[in-house]
Amino acid sequence: MSGAFETLKQRGFVSQCSDETSLARLLDSEQVTFYIGFDPTADSLHVGHMVQLFAMAHLQKSGHRPIALIGGGTSRIGDPSGKTEMRKILPVETIKANAERFRVEISRFLDFSDGKGLLLNNADWLTELNYIEFLRDIGRHFSVNRMLSFETYKMRLDTGLSFIEFNYQILQAYDYLVLYQRQGCRLQMGGDDQWGNIVAGMDLVRRVESAECYALTTPLVTRADGQKMGKTEKGALFLDPGRVSPYEFYQYWLNVPDADTEKLLALFTFLPIEEVRELGRLKDREANRAKQRLALELTTIVHGAEAAQAAQDASRALFSREGGADRESVPSAPLKRGELESGVSVIDLLVRAGLSASKGEARRLINQGGAYVEGETVQSIDQILDKAFADKEEILLRAGKKRYFRFLIE
Repeated sequence: MSGAFETLKQRGFVSQCSDETSLARLLDSEQVTFYIGFDPTADSLHVGHMVQLFAMAHLQKSGHRPIALIGGGTSRIGDPSGKTEMRKILPVETIKANAERFRVEISRFLDFSDGKGLLLNNADWLTELNYIEFLRDIGRHFSVNRMLSFETYKMRLDTGLSFIEFNYQILQAYDYLVLYQRQGCRLQMGGDDQWGNIVAGMDLVRRVESAECYALTTPLVTRADGQKMGKTEKGALFLDPGRVSPYEFYQYWLNVPDADTEKLLALFTFLPIEEVRELGRLKDREANRAKQRLALELTTIVHGAEAAQAAQDASRALFSREGGADRESVPSAPLKRGELESGVSVIDLLVRAGLSASKGEARRLINQGGAYVEGETVQSIDQILDKAFADKEEILLRAGKKRYFRFLIE
């Protein structure tokens, strides 16, 4: 367990902490049960969640016990943190279905066998609450003035904060109390936008149980250019292979800016920090070796060794000899032969493929010489694919150096 907190700091997981010195001492001296909550408001986790999952995995590898808490109860309200308007209220059945998918994805990062970790759902206790008793026993410990001092609520006062959202912080704080009472949990972690909610839970445990607990948040991961990490032309980079294929996932990490590689290797792999630093020192063409290592390590964790190897093989084959490579791992979609016989614009295909977010972006890509059809540069924004392509079985599009998409002719 020695050096667990230092490992988190070295690798970039620590942003805010209620008491760094005391928490580091605690993590070095005994096994600590800790938790992070994941509200199943979508049908897949995404890259933003990976920061929390890797932080949990590092602590577990250091001998501590994680609790991954599925927010089956809190999702029925919706967390206002980081939002400018009220979240859409989801049907209970949708939340339950999403929760099951979360269980599968979280299990790729954490070991829940033999009591090494717990996978719980706060619906088990939140849905059984008696509202009057809850207000009397728990609500009395919360100051409205204190709640409004947190940035999450202050930024929402101008656009409107519903009463149902105002209860969210109290419910999340109650989760911490329940997990302390039932599991001896003494640390709650989360993203920076969760600081107010986590501190509220820490204070509630202290008021009710007179116990010392801790709060720790991780930073929002951004690229060197300041953009949010994990955004693609199609939206968020999801962990579900049905949303983002292993090949697309692999390619994303292969294409990160050189300046971000060392940071991402530290956050999103289990490579020793010395090796991370060594890979981070690689420059120019050699830097591709570090990004290949990042892409393979991370795709293996998220999608398994077989899918990761297939993605790597397809990427190498396409990059080295585009025309004759095995393209099976490249994302694809059907294209009716009749469309080609009538003529379909390359701009429309780039947008449909998700290689460009809009027609304007597709035009810019073509004008900059970054769009390719079957390895040939698209020469004009007016280029049409017509009958000459109708006899093919598939058409390979490329944007930039490494982003590919296949249209299967049917």
